[in-house]
Amino acid sequence: MKFTRTTISQFFAMAALATSGAAFASGTHAGGHGDGETAIGKPGVATKASRSITIEMSDNMRYTPSNIQVKQGETVRFVVKNVGQVKHELSLGTEKELLEHLEQMKKFPDMEHDEPGKVTLAPGKQGEIVWQFTKAGAVNFACLMPGHYEAGMKGAIKVGRK
Repeated sequence: MKFTRTTISQFFAMAALATSGAAFASGTHAGGHGDGETAIGKPGVATKASRSITIEMSDNMRYTPSNIQVKQGETVRFVVKNVGQVKHELSLGTEKELLEHLEQMKKFPDMEHDEPGKVTLAPGKQGEIVWQFTKAGAVNFACLMPGHYEAGMKGAIKVGRK
């Protein structure tokens, strides 16, 4: 292969694009803490989960259940099942974080997630998220596959004070 100024420029442009997508998909957000704590809590330790909650994702663009209550400090294992015929995901976040990620998903619809607060599942598959809710308030979850959020595929977790 002959390296010209154009091919070198294209190489660096592709490398920058690949790196930016990987950085976003890795979930490294500004303001994070060393222990992974975010505005909505932090990844939990499976052996410390006080309970499991099964959430089903379906092609009617709904989660069942879509409203969940937990206690501040509680670690929960979410067993997430895709009972539909298309790919779905469950992403935990603040409303602002979810809307920002939704815009990224529109640009990169095949983005795969390898983050503790997100799971993407093919039809008929099951996955899990283990999360510790360290702060009282609201935590949102949504499917950010193109068109799913807009169709109403979202839910809320109310984190009550200790």
